[in-house]
Amino acid sequence: MSSETGIKDYIPMLVMAGIILIVQITALLLATPMNDSGMQAFEDPDSTANSIYYIGIILVFTFFLLMAIKKNMEWIIQLVILLAVGATMFYVFFALLSLANITEMTNNIISTVVAAVLTILLYKFPEWYVIDTVGLIIGAGASAIFGISLSILPVIVLLGLLAIYDAISVYKTKHMIDLAEGVMDLRLPILFVIPKHLRYSFIEDSFNKEEGKEKEAFFMGLGDAIMPTILVVSANVFLVQKTDALSYIGFISYPALGAMIGTIIGFIALSVLVMRGKPQAGLPFLNSGVILGYIVGVLASGAGTPFY
Repeated sequence: MSSETGIKDYIPMLVMAGIILIVQITALLLATPMNDSGMQAFEDPDSTANSIYYIGIILVFTFFLLMAIKKNMEWIIQLVILLAVGATMFYVFFALLSLANITEMTNNIISTVVAAVLTILLYKFPEWYVIDTVGLIIGAGASAIFGISLSILPVIVLLGLLAIYDAISVYKTKHMIDLAEGVMDLRLPILFVIPKHLRYSFIEDSFNKEEGKEKEAFFMGLGDAIMPTILVVSANVFLVQKTDALSYIGFISYPALGAMIGTIIGFIALSVLVMRGKPQAGLPFLNSGVILGYIVGVLASGAGTPFY
């Protein structure tokens, strides 16, 4: 492989890393207005039982998706995910508009209309740039909601369990690969699409079903951006309540910044293996990176113990 070809091949990976950073920075910006609007998902953010509850929901939802695919009822998957996407976008726009001097009723109307228009656009015209734009919105929104809902220890427990589950589902049972292949044709924002060229059409892509056809785009699961970002947001929100000994760069604390850097290091390690052409479980790399980066950030900040 020539050096020129190698650089071209790694450009999509750099774009994916940039997408993760955009999701993380946007989620950090959304955290305060969402917190002020009372959008927490759990009443007790310090309870590790929330992490078990979250895992349970993921397992049930995954089983539901697999059964729907097996019974050729993909329309149910599409309906459920589109409703979830629309609801998440509503929360994002509501939080942003809450910063403006408008009434709650006006905010509700505008947020509902914008979320509905984007959801309809996604359904009618699921081109890659529409998928990616909506993915950025819901990725940042979901990360912010769970980041303000779970304090540090529950998040670390959650990320550890998810890394184990992701490894089992990709390398052993392989049901996550089957799930990804099953929902790809639905063109839903459960992944980010990074095309190799601007002529690429996600709508027309056969996803390499034609033998010998070169892959025209790279794909990254939305969860690979959301899960580590939960810890980034949590570190920026909850540590300030636990200790005053925090250092900041702008509005980002050292622990949150360390978590962001750790995510990218984990992603680089993941990318090296992905470029070899085999499916890889992303969360073991990303979650390990974000946790280690968070710990380094806490130590660098002098905030004491990383676990609260």
